[in-house]
Amino acid sequence: MQLTIRNLSKTYANGVKALQDVSLDIPTGMYGLLGPNGAGKSTLMRTLATLQDADSGSATLGDIDVLRDKESVRRTLGYLPQEFGVYPRLSAVEMLDHLAVLKGIPRGERKAVVSALLQRVNLWDVRNKSVSSYSGGMRQRFGIAQALLGDPKLIIVDEPTAGLDPGERNRFYNLLSEIGENVIVILSTHIVEDVKELCPNMAIINQGRVLYAGTPDAALLDLQGKVWKKAIQKTELEALQAAYGNRLISNKLIAGKPVVHVLSDGDPGEGFQATEAGLEEVFFKHINAV
Repeated sequence: MQLTIRNLSKTYANGVKALQDVSLDIPTGMYGLLGPNGAGKSTLMRTLATLQDADSGSATLGDIDVLRDKESVRRTLGYLPQEFGVYPRLSAVEMLDHLAVLKGIPRGERKAVVSALLQRVNLWDVRNKSVSSYSGGMRQRFGIAQALLGDPKLIIVDEPTAGLDPGERNRFYNLLSEIGENVIVILSTHIVEDVKELCPNMAIINQGRVLYAGTPDAALLDLQGKVWKKAIQKTELEALQAAYGNRLISNKLIAGKPVVHVLSDGDPGEGFQATEAGLEEVFFKHINAV
């Protein structure tokens, strides 16, 4: 199954163009949607999840018209938004059973489905505790359990690892990777590491536009031999920014000293050294070019 998006556009009442002619082909497996906060990722996710309408364009999931046949989409959709509410006194078992009722799972099947999902996301031992008492990582794993109700073919996960500690993030990575073997999983994030670890296919979006769509490997190959780094004094940064413009794709402090990365087809001289391109450099190259 494939999700096909063509020329999807959305402008809000305040004039913000959240989506501008977005076109993507998203196959089965993990698909990373990478972009800074405010890039349009959540607008795209909410549109695909049938929570809001687009102004124009189309989206099809197999033979389902996503924008017009919303009930069919919802029957085959799992959705984990950035934040989801829980009833403060309900345990994980009670909450998941309630959501299974809303999903239309027959009464005779619900107990087995709920038990299997809580075991799958490693929450069985804390199934009788209230979800509101869970840690951030546990709550996100519960979110995946509710997204898996009804055996969905499309799962949308919006900014799932923000605020998780490294251990919780790794457990979440493993769970998503397992799920992504058989269904379409769209991972919307601003964290480059999420896409690097999980996604064989990706897109970069900013200001409502798709800046890159393809594989991480192809994006990295395009930058091979073109990224150069240099440790500088803080007083040099402004002059370098003026000299290189958007070819200065990143600068960060390492041991208290700025290190800049620039794009250049050849050795820029001035003490720069060749360095291996990473997905972070790919991200900043496309974002800075806008």
